[in-house]
Amino acid sequence: MSAQKNILLLGSGFVAEPCLEYLQRSGNNRVTVACRGLDKAQQLASKYPCASAISLDVEDDAALDAAVAAHDLTISLIPYTQHARVIKAAIKSKKHVVTTSYISPAMEELDAAAKEAGIVCMNEIGLDPGIDHLYALKIINEVHAQGGKILSFESFCGGLPAPEASNNPLGYKFSWSARGVLLALRNTARYWENGKLVEIAGKDLMDSARPIFIYPAFALVGYGNRDSSHYRQRYNIPHAETCVRGSMRYQGFPEFAKTLVNMGFLDDTPRAELAASAGGDLAWNRVTQQLLGQASAEPAALLEAIEAKIDTQDAELRKRIIHGIKWLGITSPDVAAVKRGSYLDVLCARLEQLMMYGEGERDMIILQHKFEVENKDGSRNTRTSVTLMYGEPNGFQAMAKTVGVPCGIATQQILDGKLTTTGVIAPMTPEIYQPIMDLLPSEGINAVEETF
Repeated sequence: MSAQKNILLLGSGFVAEPCLEYLQRSGNNRVTVACRGLDKAQQLASKYPCASAISLDVEDDAALDAAVAAHDLTISLIPYTQHARVIKAAIKSKKHVVTTSYISPAMEELDAAAKEAGIVCMNEIGLDPGIDHLYALKIINEVHAQGGKILSFESFCGGLPAPEASNNPLGYKFSWSARGVLLALRNTARYWENGKLVEIAGKDLMDSARPIFIYPAFALVGYGNRDSSHYRQRYNIPHAETCVRGSMRYQGFPEFAKTLVNMGFLDDTPRAELAASAGGDLAWNRVTQQLLGQASAEPAALLEAIEAKIDTQDAELRKRIIHGIKWLGITSPDVAAVKRGSYLDVLCARLEQLMMYGEGERDMIILQHKFEVENKDGSRNTRTSVTLMYGEPNGFQAMAKTVGVPCGIATQQILDGKLTTTGVIAPMTPEIYQPIMDLLPSEGINAVEETF
């Protein structure tokens, strides 16, 4: 029987449990769930005999160093800004680390020290990033092995409600805070398109959304996600005239979201009247009146002002957006706003009141890679790879599983001595990604490929 392995799991968010569930199967793993608040750690750990809970403040360097040193491997599922701190602690005690986040510059700076310590710091092994890398590189490397070239690469991923649960004007629901989703609407997108480097400012991001065809059953649109311009180099596809990675939403989301942007709801400047400490109730129509600088707080006047903020000229879409504004209740004198300090955060509170997943509702993840390929003989074809997965009603969400399970697999591979590449790494080479990819189908995660 293999020796017991001790794992420190930082964080107890919704992706942590599928990871923990996977790790408990070996029978040899002991997992310590660590959160700042002990009750959160205990809530997760109590579900699994292999787990225990501790309170840990990762900003307490001495406490973090001691906790990391007491385990064989640390999984960091806390905010990405803390990962470099965790890796530094792991380097001191020569212990391995796994994260699901992109490698940040601060993490990359620790690569040489991690190699010198002989430790594996595995990153980018969730869904996006993670599974997207595995299935993209599989096809890219197959094409190269056959003497072909990738002329175009488009990758779009969406974490969405299943169709039957997309029953609100945005066609979107939240599993956790809405803030990150809204702040992403401010990000600039950079990508290659037909040989030209395209840069789209955050304020124009929703205008760039275009239809993404995958299956006839889905009305999906996509837009660029941050900076994907360097993926020509990272994926070794220098001939790709187009190289873009993006996000997917249901049709109608971009136009609605752009209206909220135009209204000014992405402003996160603290405002005294919106502070939690400000006395008295504040009706939503008053919030919107202040935001728009309108003389009147009457709902009809506010709706007229909002209609002027709608960019699309499609009559049906405009009608849907106004319906959605009414549904949100942000022009109503009868709906109280939750004061959180800024227009952005007050809106987040309202979205979270109305758009969280309900009992028994399923989420869905859908990921499509699309390649234009020139074969060795000069012929051309299109190859696609589609991953589609639904959450389990009252069980693991698809998003949680497709992030947590690959993380768990990578962790087990390191503990079993099968993944030994040292340094701050991502799944970019076959010896790293192939063994992980081989285990995904047994977890219900796979990709359907097509060539035409």
